[in-house]
Amino acid sequence: MATLSLSNLRQAVSQIDATGLGIPALVLLIMSMLVLPLPAWLLDILFTFNILVGLIVIMVAIGVTRPLEFSAFPAILLLTTMLRLALNVASTRVVLVEGHTGPDAAGLVIQAFGEFVIAGNYFVGIIVFAILVIINFVVITKGAGRVSEVTARFTLDAMPGKQMAIDADLNSGVIDQETAKRRREEISQEADFFGSMDGASKFVKGDAIAGLLILLINILGGMVVGMTQHDLSLSDASAIYILLTVGDGLVAQIPALFLSLATAIVVTRVTTSESMTEQATSQLSKPSALFISAGILAILGLVPGMPAMVFLSLAAVAAGIGLLVLKTRYEKEDADKLASDAGGNGAAGDDPNNPNKELDWDDLDTVDVIGLEIGYGLIPLVNAETGGQLMTRVKGVRKKLSAELGYLIQPVRIRDSLTLDPDHYTIIINGVVRGKGEAKVGRELAISPGQVYGTLEGIPTKEPAFGLDAVWIDPSQRDYARTLGYTVVDAATAIATHLNKVLRDSASELLSRDETQQLLDKLASKFPKLVEDVVPAKLPLGVVTKVLQTLLEEGVSIRDMRSIMEALSDACSKTQDPAELTGLVRPRIGRMIIQTLLENQETLPVMTLDPALEQMLHNVLQQHRGDLANVVLEPGLAEGLFRALRNSTKNVEEAGNNAVLVVSPVLRPWLSRAARHRVEGLTVLSYAEIPDDQSVKVIETVEIREKTE
Repeated sequence: MATLSLSNLRQAVSQIDATGLGIPALVLLIMSMLVLPLPAWLLDILFTFNILVGLIVIMVAIGVTRPLEFSAFPAILLLTTMLRLALNVASTRVVLVEGHTGPDAAGLVIQAFGEFVIAGNYFVGIIVFAILVIINFVVITKGAGRVSEVTARFTLDAMPGKQMAIDADLNSGVIDQETAKRRREEISQEADFFGSMDGASKFVKGDAIAGLLILLINILGGMVVGMTQHDLSLSDASAIYILLTVGDGLVAQIPALFLSLATAIVVTRVTTSESMTEQATSQLSKPSALFISAGILAILGLVPGMPAMVFLSLAAVAAGIGLLVLKTRYEKEDADKLASDAGGNGAAGDDPNNPNKELDWDDLDTVDVIGLEIGYGLIPLVNAETGGQLMTRVKGVRKKLSAELGYLIQPVRIRDSLTLDPDHYTIIINGVVRGKGEAKVGRELAISPGQVYGTLEGIPTKEPAFGLDAVWIDPSQRDYARTLGYTVVDAATAIATHLNKVLRDSASELLSRDETQQLLDKLASKFPKLVEDVVPAKLPLGVVTKVLQTLLEEGVSIRDMRSIMEALSDACSKTQDPAELTGLVRPRIGRMIIQTLLENQETLPVMTLDPALEQMLHNVLQQHRGDLANVVLEPGLAEGLFRALRNSTKNVEEAGNNAVLVVSPVLRPWLSRAARHRVEGLTVLSYAEIPDDQSVKVIETVEIREKTE
C-alpha cells in the first residue's frame, strides 16, 4: 500500500509543469519578505532583479503594436508593485536594525545609489528624491490613470456597436463564423483589458504615495533609533540613516518610474501595425518640419548673448537629418519605379493609379453566389445602429431555408450600388440578376391578399415576391390597414420575403459539388460505411450532386440524406443516369414529400388525369423512347393540356387545398418538368411515391375540353 502511494506521489510530481511555478514562487517570496528578515546580500540581488523587471516591462511596452499584445500587463503591474513594496519593508527592517553599523548595512546597492545621489549633501539628496516622486505621482501616474479611465469608459460604450458590426459582416459574407468568433473574443478581451488597466493605474498611484511616506518614516525612525538605542549623535545618525533611506527610496523609485512610464505607454497606444518606435520614426521624420525647426534654431543662435555654437550646431544637425530623410525617400521612389518598369509590359497601362502595374489574376473578381444590391436610399435598412432590420431578416431567411432545404445556404453579400435608383434593389444569383424590387424607407407595405374591405391612402405598387396588389402606407395607418384585411409588413421584411422566394426558386443552382461534399462528410461522421459504399465507389460526386439538384428543382427537401444515399446505393447498379436515379430515389423519401403536402390533414386530396388523356401522353412518350428532353406535343394538345392543368389547379387552391397531381411513374418526370414553369403551384407525384398506408381522395380530374369562345 505504501509503494502504491509513493508511486502515485511520483506520478503527480512528474505531471507538475515547472513553468507554472514561477508566479506562485514570486508570491511566496513577496509574503516572506513582509515577515522574515533578509540578509544584505539577498537584498542586493532582489533590488537588482526589481530593476531588471522594470526594464523588461518598459521595453515590451515600447515594442507592442496594440495594447492587447501585452494583455498580462495589469497582473504583472500588481505583482511588481507588491514586490517593490515588500522590498521596501524588508530594507526598512534592515536599515532600522543594522543601520548604526555603517552605510553598507542594507547592502551595496542601497549604499551606491545613496552616495551617488547625495554626493555629500543630504539636503540635495532628499530634494532629488522628492522630485522623482513628484514626476512619477503628479505627471505620469495621474495622466495614465485619467487615460485608462476614459479609455475603459469609451471601450465599454463602443462594445454594442462593434458587436453589431461583426454580425453585419457575418451576415453579408464578408467574414466567416470563425473570424466572427475571434473578433468577438478580441472585443471582450479589449474591454476587460482597459477595465483592468483603469484599476491597475491605482496601484501605481498608491505606490508613489507609499514611497514618499516610507522615506519620511525611515529618516525619522532611523534618527530616533540611532540616537536613543545606539547613542549616536544627531550628525552621525543623519549621515547614516539619510544615506540609507535615500538610497533605499531611489533604488525602489527607479523601477517604479519604469512601470509608471510603461503604464502610460500602453494606455496611450493607438492600435496600428507598427511599434511605438516605428510610429515615432515614420511620423516625426518630416523634412519640412525638420527644415523649419532648423531655420528657427539658427535664427535664435544669431541673437546676441545666445550660445551661438550650440544653437547653430543643432540647427545643422536637424537640417542634415531632413536632407537624409529626403534623399532616402527619393531613392526609394526611384527604386520602386525601376522595379515597376522592369516587370511591366504592354498591358501595364490598365491601372490608372499605377500605369506600370501588370494585370494579374488578383484583378479579377469572382461573382457572388448570392448578392443583394441596394440603392443608397435603402442603406438605413442595413445600418443596425439606426434600427435597420434587413441584416437580421436576411439571416433569418438563410436559417429557415437551410433547415427546410437540407443544406447550408451561402451568405448573402449586401452592398450599395450607385447604378440603382435610391429606393430600388436587385437580387443576384451567381452574378445574374434574378429579382428586382422597390422599397420605401419609413413606410410599410400593405398587401392585399385578394379580398379587402376598403382602400388606403399611399403609393400603389406590386408586392415584389408574388406580384400582389399593395400600397406603401405611413406606419400610423398600420392598424387601420389590418382591420381592412391587408397584410402589413415593413420594408426590410418585404425585401427578405422576396429574397426568400428567389432563393427557394434557385435552390438547385445554389447547391454545388462543395455543398454536396460537405453533406456527405457530415453524413459520414454518423454512417461512414454508407457514404464509403456509394461515393466514389459506385457513383461520382457529380452524379450525386445532379440527383440532389434535380430533387431541389422539383421542390423536394434533401434533409433525409441517409435515405437518399441508401436509395442511390441500391439503384446505381441499374443506371447511372441522374434523371432515372432521381425517379428511383423519390419513392424512398415519399413520406417526407407527402408530409409537406398534407398540412395537418390525414387524407391527401389529389388530382388525376383523365384515363384517355393519360394514355395519350403515354403513347407520345413511347414514340420518343424515353428521351424526355426531346418530347414535343402537338401544339393544340399542349395548349389544351396546360390550360386544363391551370384551371384544375386554380379550382383546387380556391378550395383551400394544395394542387397535387398523381400520374404514373413513367409519365411523372416529363410532366413535372413540362408543367414547372407553365402551371404555378402544381406538384406532380407518381403512384409509387405515395405510401401504402396513406389515404388519398381524388377531388379533381383533369380533362381537355374544347376551348369556348
